[in-house]
Amino acid sequence: MKKGSVVIHNASEVVTCSGYKGKAGAQMQDLNVLKNASVIVEDGIITKVTAEPIDLEYFLEKDFKVIDAKGKCVLPGFVDSHTHFIFGGYREEEYNWRLNGISYMDIMSRGGGIINSVKGTMATSKEDLIQVGIKRLNSMTSFGVTTVEGKSGYGLDLDTEIKQLEVMKELNKLHSLDIITTFLGPHARPAAYKQDPEAFIDFMIEEVLPVVDQRGLAEFSDIFCEENVFSIEQSRRFLNAAKKLGFKIKIHADEIVALGGAELSAELGAISADHLLQASDLGIEAMKNAGVVATLLPCTAFSLKEHYARARYMIDQGLIVALATDFNPGSCFTESIALLIALATNQMGMTIEETITALTINGAAALDRADQIGSIDIGKKADLVVHEFPSYKFLPYHIGVSTVEKVIKNGVLILDKENNQPY
Repeated sequence: MKKGSVVIHNASEVVTCSGYKGKAGAQMQDLNVLKNASVIVEDGIITKVTAEPIDLEYFLEKDFKVIDAKGKCVLPGFVDSHTHFIFGGYREEEYNWRLNGISYMDIMSRGGGIINSVKGTMATSKEDLIQVGIKRLNSMTSFGVTTVEGKSGYGLDLDTEIKQLEVMKELNKLHSLDIITTFLGPHARPAAYKQDPEAFIDFMIEEVLPVVDQRGLAEFSDIFCEENVFSIEQSRRFLNAAKKLGFKIKIHADEIVALGGAELSAELGAISADHLLQASDLGIEAMKNAGVVATLLPCTAFSLKEHYARARYMIDQGLIVALATDFNPGSCFTESIALLIALATNQMGMTIEETITALTINGAAALDRADQIGSIDIGKKADLVVHEFPSYKFLPYHIGVSTVEKVIKNGVLILDKENNQPY
């Protein structure tokens, strides 16, 4: 069999999500669906997408893998553009506290939250983090994810931050999924800097950022810009320092308080601003004008019992909106794309077409990769998912259940539930 070369034919629908950049506003509704169509892949790259008949014998003679998708739909692989999937330890006790009404910020003030995961990650070996990382990536694959972003941020020091990033780099070699790394050193204030966040930002800029840069461990830098965490000015200072070193930037913005993170993301030319539950109208307008992707994380709002980000308003105002799981050990311990789809369509006022766009081409845009992945277009990487039903409209209808049957990464079948082929 010719590795990386495959023909998917007879598909009831090929949902191309066609495009080479993020889709804004009303454009998100356009999925460019082909009926009774085929996708041809050679050496891991899409070479043809057509609703015309194809000569199947030709491809069989050329030793292509042939997949009959009769009665099924084909979508691009999902892009989970915001996760914190490498961590040690769990916080199940804290989650149950929240179920009993204790707020996330109150838990943080007790020494829980991110600081708790810092302790667990420090205590976990690199080898153990790799093994648990593989399990989590396998689970993501089962939901149709083919590219995932992973953040550090459970070290708040040099050694553990580097350990997390090195683990993700190693996993990128070991696992089929593509892993895009983000340095999130300023994720919380460690105890030693509790009363002096300025000194902690100095430490991150002077001692940690240069090492991450020199070792080529991350493409993006990020910061938790939030009241009682890092201020607008502290965030500006850190992100500007990261930009000077050549990092692309992201920002955790306006999640709990309307601090002005959305406005800052536009000012600095961030690739994305994430969370945005409290983003102001002016901040949303600034993001639109600057072309910043709004990455919304409804599973986190669900977990924290918060209201959802204003997805409908953002789309109607013309933003590029992406969706991601925010998989992490505390506020959102889930990799379920199926849950995310249910929340986006049922609770956030997004159509299924907008939701799919947000998880494909716009998720790719949130990682500055819309020219390479996120749609079924000629010249792009062949990251494809065959779903068990004939239409994409089954994704929200089969509530909270993955409809994924086969996952193809770079033209290679890496998961086939129909034939019990694991990863």
